[in-house]
Amino acid sequence: MTTRIDLNATAIGSHCAECASHVALAVVAETGSTNADLLAQVQAGQLAGPALLVAHSQTAGRGRAGRSWLSAPGATLMFSLAWRFRSPLQHLVGLPLAAGVALAEAIQALGVPVQLKWPNDILKDGAKLAGILVETQTGPDGAVWAVVGAGINLLMPDELEADIGRDVASAPWLAKMDRNALMGALLNRLSATLAEFDDTGFAAFTERWNRLQAWRGEAVRIVDQGRVLHEGRMAGVDDYGRLLLQTDDGMVPVVSGDVSLRLAI
Repeated sequence: MTTRIDLNATAIGSHCAECASHVALAVVAETGSTNADLLAQVQAGQLAGPALLVAHSQTAGRGRAGRSWLSAPGATLMFSLAWRFRSPLQHLVGLPLAAGVALAEAIQALGVPVQLKWPNDILKDGAKLAGILVETQTGPDGAVWAVVGAGINLLMPDELEADIGRDVASAPWLAKMDRNALMGALLNRLSATLAEFDDTGFAAFTERWNRLQAWRGEAVRIVDQGRVLHEGRMAGVDDYGRLLLQTDDGMVPVVSGDVSLRLAI
């Protein structure tokens, strides 16, 4: 099978199902951050509807809590999807987890088994395969938008893994796919999920997330800037997307914020 790295909007569009047919598609060779670009377009009132932006390379990609997202040209699929919601901002609680469900289910359907690490990472064989960053923005007309950004490690050069300094995973099988077909499959699932989320909120995704969760029943810690806030065992998430931690004092719900979930070693 020949690897197709070049992405273009027309080719991605040819793989879009009806649920994604109304999404405006754009591909750029390089940008700082696809999330930042779409947030700026929302703020300027330049988007008429949902929009996907894919970059071959990002120079200022970022993850949760302001962390940088490192990538190598051709090794990572990087994209952001801007979506206008009918629901008010407070109803978007749990959206990053729902986006994780969408992408994890899409990747599994393509033959790569993955799990979800609360709140926003996709794991393969216990290592990070993909990260998700959701940011919100209000348009000039007062409409609420969310930009869902994702970076998926398809190939992992040794030098990049050394730079990251933590366990990362790659998906060579996905790397062999036509990148436009891959992007189309991910967009289809993500678009359908965002439309469903706007109608139902996160409650409709709780069971699906829990089926995909990593570290079920494992001893874990909740850490905030190096300080351990809670210790207990993974018990899944609730209908608000809060992590449920079984502790000696009972079940503790944890809101994501800037805290980190780690295995207790």
